[in-house]
Amino acid sequence: MVDSITELGPADAGCLAVSGSHGGASSARYAIAARPLLSIFNDAGVGLDRAGLVALAQLQAHGLAACTVSHMTARIGEAHSTLETGVLSYANPLALATGLASGMACRDALAVFGRRG
Repeated sequence: MVDSITELGPADAGCLAVSGSHGGASSARYAIAARPLLSIFNDAGVGLDRAGLVALAQLQAHGLAACTVSHMTARIGEAHSTLETGVLSYANPLALATGLASGMACRDALAVFGRRG
C-alpha cells in the first residue's frame, strides 16, 4: 500500500500495488517502471478526456493489469481508503481476464487476483 504510486521502486516488481494515486499518465510512468502485477488507482472522477484512466491502457500496453476505484468510494491520495472502502470502477483487459469487475470491493479484487491461475 502506497499513498502515491511514486513510492514504488524496482524492488516492488511483482507486487500488488494499492495506491491513492489518480490513474493518469504520470502515475502510469511510475507503475511501468516498478512493474507491479496489479496496480490499483483512484479514477479521480475520470476527468477531461478520461485523463484519470489513462494509466489503464498504458499499463495494458506493457503487459500489466490495472484498475481504478471510484472517487466516490475512496479518498484520492490515501491508499488505506482505497483498500478499506474502494469499489472498482474501471479495469484494463488484463485485470478483467483475472476476474476483476466494476462494482467489486477493492479487498475482494485483491483476493480474486491473488487466486488467478
